[in-house]
Parts: sequence; structure tokens; C-alpha cells
Amino acid sequence: QVQLAESGGGSVQAGGSLRLSCLASGKTWTIGGMAWYRQAPGKARELVARITRGKIPRDYADSVKGRFTISRDNDKNLVDLQMDDLRPEDTAVYYCYAASSGLDYWGQGTEVTVSA
Repeated sequence: QVQLAESGGGSVQAGGSLRLSCLASGKTWTIGGMAWYRQAPGKARELVARITRGKIPRDYADSVKGRFTISRDNDKNLVDLQMDDLRPEDTAVYYCYAASSGLDYWGQGTEVTVSA
């Protein structure tokens, strides 16, 4: 079993920055790839960015390229998402994801609101 806990969400004005963190616990040695997803009101959940166990970022959504950066610290069991130049369309609940032993794990989500 793996547990994921997100933190760092909040409200910010357009152009501002936030840093989201995801702390993994439980059988963390079994975790492979991790990712951040988001779900805006009335929309489907979408991938924001992935990162491999080897800390290689992959698959940034086109809408966040050049503005968001995913990083990972395996010693601390943390995956972060640095979000810069935030836009109102980034408003969503952000979810941490982990793949472990063929299973998918999700955090409870953290809300990000960007005002114009």
C-alpha cells in the first residue's frame, strides 16, 4: 500500500507562483513513475506532468510547458510541482499519482485557484 498526501495549494493572482508537494508513505520502495494531474470544474482529469523513478520529467501538458516544473526527491519520498506564471485556466484540483506494483494510487487533491 502507498499513501499520497498533497500540500501547497491555494489562491493566487494571475502571473503568480505556487509550489505543490506530494509526500508518499507506506511501501515507497515499490513506487515507480509518479505524476501530477488536475481536474477543473466540469472537465475531465488531465495529465499535467510525469516523472520517472530516475527523476526524468516527461509528458508535460502543452498548456503548462515552460511554466511548470516537476521534480522528485526519492530520499524524502517527495514529488513537487513548481508552477510559475499561473493563469486563470490553471484553476483546478491538483492530484498526485503514483504507480506501484501494477496498481494506481491517488492523493486526495489540493485546490489551486488563480484569479485574473
